[in-house]
Amino acid sequence: MTMNLLEGRKLVVAVTGGVAAYKAAELVRLLGKAGAQVHVVLTRAGARFVTPVTFQALSGNPVWEDLWDARVPNNMAHIDLSRDADAIVIAPATADVIARLVHGLADDLLTTLCLARTCPLLVAPAMNRQMWEHPATRRNIGLLASDGALVLGPDAGDQACGETGMGRMLEPETLCEAVVRFLSPKPLAGRRIVMTAGPTFEAIDPVRGITNISSGKMGYALALACARAGAEVDLVSGPTGLAVPEGVRCTMVRSALQMRDAVNAVITGADVFIGVAAVADYRPDQAEEHKIKKTGDGLTLSLVPNPDILAEVAARPDAPFCVGFAAESRDLDQYATGKLRAKRLQMVVGNLVQDGLGTDDNRIVLYDADGRHPLPHASKALLADKIVEHLAGLLAAARPARSGA
Repeated sequence: MTMNLLEGRKLVVAVTGGVAAYKAAELVRLLGKAGAQVHVVLTRAGARFVTPVTFQALSGNPVWEDLWDARVPNNMAHIDLSRDADAIVIAPATADVIARLVHGLADDLLTTLCLARTCPLLVAPAMNRQMWEHPATRRNIGLLASDGALVLGPDAGDQACGETGMGRMLEPETLCEAVVRFLSPKPLAGRRIVMTAGPTFEAIDPVRGITNISSGKMGYALALACARAGAEVDLVSGPTGLAVPEGVRCTMVRSALQMRDAVNAVITGADVFIGVAAVADYRPDQAEEHKIKKTGDGLTLSLVPNPDILAEVAARPDAPFCVGFAAESRDLDQYATGKLRAKRLQMVVGNLVQDGLGTDDNRIVLYDADGRHPLPHASKALLADKIVEHLAGLLAAARPARSGA
């Protein structure tokens, strides 16, 4: 999670009476770590699972429980809490609370607050699988969504009752990311972006191959930043071991040929193509069916060039806005600007491999028709946000977003 993405935001987190209330403590911590000012509303049932002291310690703010709280001079906490809030997040949201919200009941601080709110409502359901699957709950969830609430989850998995199925509250990290994505500016709204990330692996035999050193961290951070900025993102990834970013569709591949096929399958109609992947330049002309045994003699491999996926996309008659990456060991300006011109790209992100290969931070330079734009050394997550900001500006000048966005 990038620090300070929620800087200046006020969030009301409402915790109701479910076992998943323990996860709400971590959610409050993560939202605060992301820069938000968090105010916790705790129902009477919620306080049976986690105490107000816990939430006060994690949020740094007093916890609200009583509709008639005398700390508010006008005794209208349900009004004052929501008026300057950016969102109300109910996590966990029990079946009972969801039903009361749908019917407009207002008999405690939480329901009165939600009825009087002027800000968005985000709801994270949590309940036993039979309760989740009950027709009344399904009907209530539909009505809640139609009233404008954003329903986050639930997920499937093991439950406190010992059963397994739908109804688990989303994990705190997932919920925090959903809140960040919801509240983030949307300069890429209406854009569809296809990206590649990670290395490719070109098999020599069943256990050996040719690859590039790439962690995939920059590509995955950029995919997440694009999704937060409102884009529809298709990521084609080589083997990385990283979790797929929230809100991103991902196709996993292994070789350069597989990556090209996967890109071609989704590129039509894309507004932007970003080639972050470290695609191996060559592959063996034939992979051996069985493991090559060591004999003590030399081994000669016959290599053939892999396709240049970025150049192929940029040469399409319906070519999208194309962004390339240039990871060099020297003469970065020369090679990056050469790539920009030779492949007729609109933007290149360049870096020296010694500045960030495989690490969590980097130092990059952006290249476009107006020249070079160096960025300070920073985390890859923060750099991804800066790349999106620059990309959005270039796109706004070159290609209006699709209507209806």
